Amino acid sequence: MQYDAVLYSRILTEMTLAFHILFATIGVGVPVFIALAQWMGLKHNDPHYLLLARRWTRGFTITVAVGVVTGTAIGLQLSLLWPSFMEQAGQLIALPLFMETFAFFFEAIFLGIYLYTWDRFKNPKTHLLLLIPVVIGSSLSAFFITAVNAFMNTPQGFEIVNGTIMNIEPLKAMFNPAVPTKVGHVLVSAYMTSAFILAALAAYHLLRGRQHVYYKKALRITLIPALVFSIATALVGDLSGKFLAEYQPEKLAAAEWHFETEGEAPLLLFGKLDEEQNVSGAIKIPFALSILAGNLPSTEVIGLNEFPADERPPLYVHYLFDVMVTLGMLLIVIALIYAVLSKWKPKKMYNKWLLRAVVLSAPMSLIAIEIGWIFAEVGRQPWILRGYLKTAEAATASPHVGTMLVAFGALYVLLGVGAVIVLRNMFKNNRAEDELAARGDSYVA
Repeated sequence: MQYDAVLYSRILTEMTLAFHILFATIGVGVPVFIALAQWMGLKHNDPHYLLLARRWTRGFTITVAVGVVTGTAIGLQLSLLWPSFMEQAGQLIALPLFMETFAFFFEAIFLGIYLYTWDRFKNPKTHLLLLIPVVIGSSLSAFFITAVNAFMNTPQGFEIVNGTIMNIEPLKAMFNPAVPTKVGHVLVSAYMTSAFILAALAAYHLLRGRQHVYYKKALRITLIPALVFSIATALVGDLSGKFLAEYQPEKLAAAEWHFETEGEAPLLLFGKLDEEQNVSGAIKIPFALSILAGNLPSTEVIGLNEFPADERPPLYVHYLFDVMVTLGMLLIVIALIYAVLSKWKPKKMYNKWLLRAVVLSAPMSLIAIEIGWIFAEVGRQPWILRGYLKTAEAATASPHVGTMLVAFGALYVLLGVGAVIVLRNMFKNNRAEDELAARGDSYVA
């Protein structure tokens, strides 16, 4: 097999992003629920919610540590694997990259203070206030790094004169048209995913017969927000579709196998595409693609045939889009069923089928996050900087990318296995019931 530096660079970058995004998502979302649990505990003088905040914080620190390593790897690989991109766009993305680092340090400093000041203040609300910078810092970190990705999709804030980038406007580059929908989608999906992960942990213990009220409260404080954030994710996804129709129509067309420009365009779910662009076996929702693109059934949607063949995204992104949307709808249904039962039939809130579905919601939400990012990145191909620089032109020609691929792959395996072992040992022999009993609370309901 002939060595292909571009292919290896893409595989290594994709592997790094796929691994990092799991920990980054948790790093953005979990602080919100730690703050919510501690606030509920202080408001109601409830030891269960306060213990939830403590235990979630312990696990959160491990994910932050892994996220730091993989985030550093991404920064390193940008320079090593994509030198042409950094040479041309480095000045334009330097501001958000620097601000992302600043936001992380801001988060890390206050997280350290928060960790080591439990029960140190006469007024416990003072301790809760220390968590606010952690929440803000983690969300700002997501904002700035997503702004870099958004710039790659809608580059602006510069002029090209005789092949050289001139008249650079860093703020205009950072606040590009893709920022609102991309940042919004990243944040609400991170909050949603974290909610389902924490809910799944509680549901797992309930399924194992540990009927302590602690786990029931954990389920309630996570699944109700999960419903809110999953609906918000769907709404932002709708806005993202409208953004694609205006700024990246080739991506939307590839996602829906929409080849001819027309109004009243149907939305296709799954199906099979032959070599003559004929679709069979798909579920067609009449007018839905036109409504997604512009709110009206008559909205004209640009077809993929309008673009040169060498500038079209791979057509398999259709399946990525479908799986992402399907998983998102299933997550809404799971959280909605719980919310309905908690309101009108509370005795059925903890039936085994629902708890099993909640346990499954954690991997489902993580898979949706992964597939969403793959869709976002592959859907931009063949461009690394849309309209200006193609991926193949930006990659390194180094013969050592294969070695880096093996080395970083081993690192991620080590980090992943290590994180699982540490988290498992941290909680396996330190049950919540035992901690509550030690604090004088052993109420089971």
